[in-house]
Amino acid sequence: MSGLVCRTAGDRGLLIEFGQGIDPQVNARVRAMAAAMKQDLPKGIEEIIPTYRSLLMVYNPEQILPDDLMAHVRDLDQQMDPDLESQGRLVEIPVCYGGEFGPDIANVCEASGLSEQAVIKAHSAPDYLIYMVGFTPGFPFLGGLDPRLATPRLKTPRMKVPKGSVGIANNQTGMYPIDSPGGWQIIGKTPLTLFAPEREAPFLYRAGDRIKFVPVSKEAFNRLAAEEDNS
Repeated sequence: MSGLVCRTAGDRGLLIEFGQGIDPQVNARVRAMAAAMKQDLPKGIEEIIPTYRSLLMVYNPEQILPDDLMAHVRDLDQQMDPDLESQGRLVEIPVCYGGEFGPDIANVCEASGLSEQAVIKAHSAPDYLIYMVGFTPGFPFLGGLDPRLATPRLKTPRMKVPKGSVGIANNQTGMYPIDSPGGWQIIGKTPLTLFAPEREAPFLYRAGDRIKFVPVSKEAFNRLAAEEDNS
């Protein structure tokens, strides 16, 4: 396939670029390559890190040379089928919008010119593709936000954003799986435990899955939160 660019990243990294920008087809190639590499992993590969449009491979230069790794990547690129990784699961995430759970929803209303109910409707309408997971454990970077909802980050980030918070930053939306600093505009919160290292599957989703936000009332939020605490 065309457009593949290999770049060295320091003395232990190889960066594979598949295209530019936030594009579902480019991201499908990234995920397909990550899956293909894991099935046919050369000796010396220590870590594979997918992003929106690239794949970083960390390797041991005493076990594999960068030119050999590049050749292996190009061979796989000719063989792989991005469709194998393009269809993930649809994961529904209940969200209570606004109020104490969405302190910045008014900022999104002001930026978009929409009412709070219209913001909620627009935000919960799409099925969002998870392009990558990072920043903190389980933080999903989601594509497909309604352009009307694009809102800049807060000028001053918060020192602590509660886990489960759902936010917007420019043309992206995502969720905070753990308490952490952050500057995204918080518009709601999910009662689900997004990251639990003690679970057999610590995360509820992975890159390539799709997220569907489902608006719920505060009463439903509290009930679901209690069920999470007792599970």
